[in-house]
Amino acid sequence: MTDRVTITAVTPGARVEHGNSLADLGLIALFCLIWSSAFAAAKFALPDCPQLILLSSRFLAAGVILLALAKVAGRLERLDRRTVASWAILGAFNSALYLGLSYSGMATVSSAFTAVLISANPLLTALVAASVLGEKLSALKLSGLLLGMLGVAILLRSRLSGGIEDGHGTLLVLAGLVALVAGTILFKKLKPGGDLWTGTAIQSLAAGILLLPVALATESLGDVRLTPALIGGWSYLVIAASIGGYLLWFRLLQKKTATEASSLHFLMPPLGLFFGWLIFREPVSLVDCLGIVPIAIGIAMVTRG
Repeated sequence: MTDRVTITAVTPGARVEHGNSLADLGLIALFCLIWSSAFAAAKFALPDCPQLILLSSRFLAAGVILLALAKVAGRLERLDRRTVASWAILGAFNSALYLGLSYSGMATVSSAFTAVLISANPLLTALVAASVLGEKLSALKLSGLLLGMLGVAILLRSRLSGGIEDGHGTLLVLAGLVALVAGTILFKKLKPGGDLWTGTAIQSLAAGILLLPVALATESLGDVRLTPALIGGWSYLVIAASIGGYLLWFRLLQKKTATEASSLHFLMPPLGLFFGWLIFREPVSLVDCLGIVPIAIGIAMVTRG
C-alpha cells in the first residue's frame, strides 16, 4: 500500500485490513479532528438557527454537493434499488437519528460533554458486533473496552454529580449514541455497494429528507438569523463534517472491523473537551483529565493487532 491517501469504494466481499500504514494513520487523524470539532461547530451555529432546520439543510446541501462532485469526477453511478435502500437506511441511523437526537440534547448540554458521551460508541459496538457480526472479542480487547467504560463513567460522574449537565439532554444524546451504534452495525451487515461518493450522497440526502418535515412542523424559519456565526458554522458542518467526515468514516469502516473502527471514538473526549474549552471556554476539570487516562489506554488495547 502506498502512502498516498485515496478514498475509493471497496467491494462488499473485500477482506478487512488490519494494522495501520502511514495513509491509514492520516485518515484516522483527519477523521478524529473533523468528527470531534463538529460538535463545537454546531454549538457555534445553534444560537442562530433551530437544530433540526440546521441539520436538514446541512444534509440536503451536502448531498447535492457530493452528487455534483461525483458527476464532475466521473464517479456518479446508477445504483440498483437494494443499494439505494441500504444507503438510505444508513442515512436514517447514521445521520438523521444520531445527530437529530444529539443536537436536540446539545441544546441543554455542552458540546464537550456530547463528544464524551458519543465516545462510548466503541463499547456498545464491540458488544453488539461480537454477537451480530461474529467479530472476535479477545480478553485484551474486552479489558480495553472495560477501561474505556471506566473513563467515560468518571467523566459522566464528574459532570452530572456537579449539576453541570442537564439530565434530559443527556438522555437524548445517549439515544443518539444508540442510533450511531445501530448505523455502524448495519453498514457491516448490509455491505452497501457502489461508489463511496454516490453512496454517501444518498445517505446524506435521505437524512435531510427525513428530518425536513419534522423540522418544518416543530420549528420556525423565522427563528433563523443569517449571522456570520451561523454561516461559518453551517459551512463547516456541510463541507468538513457531512462530506469529509462521513466519507472518511465509511472508508474506515470498509478497511477495519466495526470494533476497530468504532474504537477511534475513544479519541473524541480529549479532542471534544479541547475544542469546547478553546472555542466556548467550557470548563475542563482535573477529574475530566483523569477520566481520559483509562480511555487512552483502552483504545490502545482494543486496536492492538
